[in-house]
Amino acid sequence: MNPVTQMTTPPIAPSPDYRDTGLVFPAGFTFGSATAAYQVEGAFDEDGRGPSIWDTFSKTPGKVWNGDTGDVACDHYHRVEADLDLMADLGLGAYRFSIAWPRIMPTGTGEVNRAGIDFYSRLIDGLLARGIRPVATLYHWDLPQALEDAGGWPARATADAFERYAAVMGEALGDRVHTWTTLNEPWCSAYLGYGQGGHAPGRHEPAAALAAVHHLNLAHGRAVQALRATSTGDPEYSVTLNFHVLRGQGDGAGEAMRRIDALANRAFTGPMLRGEYPADLLDDTADVTDWSFVRDGDLTAIHQSIDVLGVNYYSTATVRLWDGHSPRQQNDGHKAAGGGTAWPGSDQAVEFVEQPGPYTAMGWNIAPEGLEELLLSLRDQFPAQPLMVTENGAAFDDTVAADGSVPDALRRDYLGRHFAAAHRALSQGVDLRGYFVWSLLDNFEWGYGYAKRFGIVRVDFDTLERTVKDSGRWYAQLATTGVLPAWEAPGRA
Repeated sequence: MNPVTQMTTPPIAPSPDYRDTGLVFPAGFTFGSATAAYQVEGAFDEDGRGPSIWDTFSKTPGKVWNGDTGDVACDHYHRVEADLDLMADLGLGAYRFSIAWPRIMPTGTGEVNRAGIDFYSRLIDGLLARGIRPVATLYHWDLPQALEDAGGWPARATADAFERYAAVMGEALGDRVHTWTTLNEPWCSAYLGYGQGGHAPGRHEPAAALAAVHHLNLAHGRAVQALRATSTGDPEYSVTLNFHVLRGQGDGAGEAMRRIDALANRAFTGPMLRGEYPADLLDDTADVTDWSFVRDGDLTAIHQSIDVLGVNYYSTATVRLWDGHSPRQQNDGHKAAGGGTAWPGSDQAVEFVEQPGPYTAMGWNIAPEGLEELLLSLRDQFPAQPLMVTENGAAFDDTVAADGSVPDALRRDYLGRHFAAAHRALSQGVDLRGYFVWSLLDNFEWGYGYAKRFGIVRVDFDTLERTVKDSGRWYAQLATTGVLPAWEAPGRA
């Protein structure tokens, strides 16, 4: 990857609230947006697609708000050409999408579904025709149900199957994909899927969650190798992690932060970027598992050079040690490390406590300084590793104005402040290559169904009509000029 051109102009004096404007991003900086297959595609049983764990989970009573499913979602599968035109109108330099594994291999192994490959091939060709770089994620949580039935991510065979799936995709699309991303947020897949149970497949098995951590790490490393062996173009290679930016509270705050940092952050960066699991992670979880699922050669396989590390950031998390006597706080556990305790079975649990607002519609605190802090921390930990913000955005309760527009001032303010935070990190020497806004479209927001809207484009889920929100128009100006546009802060004249 060629580094973006370094900024030569002195930075503008920063404002205390990150409401900076006129900031110039370096030439070559990527402005993109992102989606995930199950959240937008629909066509859940068309053209040979098999069921995924999210098909099963969303159709299980009580698991998803209002009984919503991704059966139709945004109907992107049938509206791809119009959505591609929309991306071009917004001036996107890149589009980060995910490939539905069950659309390619309906049972996760065995015969390849040509119709699935053809869909993504058309999508990629359409992006390239419009001058938009394709950034393809192999796994964004939609494990083929047949693989879950055989054990899911806690089973080593799932990593074996993922390696073959990666090879199939590299051979089919590796001549045109700009960047391959192996996994999106394996923390969610492992801990929310197999520990906390709030995500598919909804299991509550601590030891299985840690086995899933390892097999997801192993799947990443093997997939990078398989993609390199089969891609005939010159793609770049990546993985996307959702990092936890931690705050501590009370006595033992440092210990609480250390434990969550080990579980949430270093359980992935350790093997992927250093070739080892942190010793304190192994000690912390010794009463849950002996880690015997880690075999000779696994850490070498996991530790693969990548061109860019994807960074997902939404909010900070505040933690404290829980003494077993005071009332325990709860956390919804979606993007922040949640579920009330850091790990069942530890002598003294760690709990997540409510943070001061303001909040998004998800109940997550708005903290642009956390993004700057995270990017600087990653620079210090991994000084040679280029970074990319692969998700950042916010859900708010948008309303449609009488003229049909969507004046989402809160989202525009959220994005503006976080882009300012990213620019501050750039000005301090962080090798940040780009930024993908989550999300292009309002979509199926996992356990929240269609109740939460993250898009810079509104989707009417009755008619599926798309409307660019004010934040989308603002972002189009940023994407096409590279200069952070002015905006009116909510509540100000």
